Amino acid sequence: MTTADWRPDGWLDDATLAGIRRQLPIVYVDAVPVRVDESGDVIAVGLLLRMVNGRMSRALVSGRVMYHERIRDAILRHLEKDLGPVALPQVPPTPQPFTVAEYLPTPGVTPYHDPRQHAVSLAYVVPVAGDCQPQQDALDLAWLTPEEACGEEIQLEMSGGHGYLLRQAMAHVGRLP
Repeated sequence: MTTADWRPDGWLDDATLAGIRRQLPIVYVDAVPVRVDESGDVIAVGLLLRMVNGRMSRALVSGRVMYHERIRDAILRHLEKDLGPVALPQVPPTPQPFTVAEYLPTPGVTPYHDPRQHAVSLAYVVPVAGDCQPQQDALDLAWLTPEEACGEEIQLEMSGGHGYLLRQAMAHVGRLP
């Protein structure tokens, strides 16, 4: 890529991105938005409803980390993009992921699958305190108890390994049923 091709907003054109996706893993963040009570215990999990590969699917907040973007800034950007500007996420100054998820284009190699690419995602549980509304391509946002979110019915509605990642998140915060 030449200096003339560089885009100040950190995005690549579609053809360049497609070529890179065929050759290199892409860095992502996954965020599990949660509501916590006064003692910090998780009481609700926010799940998006999206159209994924032609079918409705429950999903977590997820997206690429742009060139020269700090991880914390990527988390905040994607939470705002999906939950709205007044979600009030509580991301610490130096966030630590609860796991690293490796999405591969070949199904079954890891619990995570993305047919477009090989992606490495840093996954976080993020408390949100404000008013959250589905934004961008999210059709709905549902707040469920951790038990409901980890239940079989909701897990079947999640694709690409997001159900598995959600269960890992709830185990991490001590709320796996």
